[in-house]
Amino acid sequence: MSLVDRDRAHVWHPYTQMRTAPPPLPIVSGKGVYLHTEDGRRLLDGISSWWVNIHGHSHPRLNEAIARQAQQLEHVMFAGCTHPAAVELAERLVAVLPPGLQRVFYSDNGSTSVEVAVKLATQYWINKGEPERRVFVTLHHAYHGDTVGAMSVSEDSVFTRAFAPLLFPVVRAHAPYCYRCPLGLDRASCNVDCLGDLERALRTLGGSAAAVMVEPMLQGAGGMIVWPAEFLAGVRRLSDQYGVLLIADEVLTGFGRTGRLFACEHAAIAPDIICLSKALTAGYLPLGATCVTNAVYDAFLSDDHSRTFFHGHSFTANPLACAVAVASLALFEEEAVLDRVGRLERQLMSGLAPLRELPAVGDVRVIGGVGAIELVTDKGTRGAGGYLDQIGPRLAAAFLARGLLLRPLGNIVYFMPPYVISESEAAWAIEQIAAVIGALAPA
Repeated sequence: MSLVDRDRAHVWHPYTQMRTAPPPLPIVSGKGVYLHTEDGRRLLDGISSWWVNIHGHSHPRLNEAIARQAQQLEHVMFAGCTHPAAVELAERLVAVLPPGLQRVFYSDNGSTSVEVAVKLATQYWINKGEPERRVFVTLHHAYHGDTVGAMSVSEDSVFTRAFAPLLFPVVRAHAPYCYRCPLGLDRASCNVDCLGDLERALRTLGGSAAAVMVEPMLQGAGGMIVWPAEFLAGVRRLSDQYGVLLIADEVLTGFGRTGRLFACEHAAIAPDIICLSKALTAGYLPLGATCVTNAVYDAFLSDDHSRTFFHGHSFTANPLACAVAVASLALFEEEAVLDRVGRLERQLMSGLAPLRELPAVGDVRVIGGVGAIELVTDKGTRGAGGYLDQIGPRLAAAFLARGLLLRPLGNIVYFMPPYVISESEAAWAIEQIAAVIGALAPA
């Protein structure tokens, strides 16, 4: 019996409950930027296995780090215990994080790192004697994860709608979606006027606002929306002006994805809380980290047990995950990884720019190692089908037939490979993207 047949008997995959969904890909091995299927096909992993893999599959240094750690300690609870891998990872993170982030709270994935941030920000104000500060301000097109708090601070969308009765209300402000400017302006002549909506929200909320949460510089699942750095700088300025915490969700953008180690560096700002996961372990094992300033940490430091942050996970700070994360950060130092991302960014900019002339292409966006193409049904009106547009699955099948694994977000085609991709491999992938999109019939 094939792997797919065995899988279909018992496994429930995310986002694949449609009766017409294609069978899952039977992946049996990976090396570098390639995945290998049970029937012998080789596929270029153009989405870094859901945005997590950065150094390539089965990297010898990372393999060795896990094997070495497994010989010493595979796991220990992190409530009342510690271990060398967790301590070393925290030290390495603090050394490279935006200034002021000094405390690391571990969890086990991106959603939980956001959930921790939401709970921390809420209790922070309670501990500070301002319990009325409990409203979060988030942005349209946001996606922060699948747990209840993370869904609450995300955009109202197909991801969250079924769970609306479980979610707490937030105030949403404009995001700088320049191609679809909420104010109808043009980026070449505007003054990032969309920031005004955030300011109005904070001014209206006054002393009830707890925090602003953003995905800095690149909103991922909401459409691969690339920001002007001026907007991010303005978010920090307004957070300071109105005395609220700034939470940066860098689950996607952290560890080089946007060309800087952390996306906050594009605007030279530091948040009060940062959420990390995905590439933290180079895609090897689940691990989340929510890092905060000493000012936030100190609000919980007390002999009064009621001020304790009562949150923890069984696999918090798993030694295997921490060890591979330490090894991944060492590779950044030793192999000029960010230079590779810079090279890839230049290649994406030059290679994808001509696609703007294709009939079905409305916009092309590039930041760091991410290239996105927004497809439209009409260039004049910029009409598009959105996340549920069936053009996404059709294009995914066409790319797969050419040996390229991509997973469009409806009408948004994006390419986000591991950083170890060579120039020739990236050029080949860009050629496949251009050929498939170029073959789309004009609207």
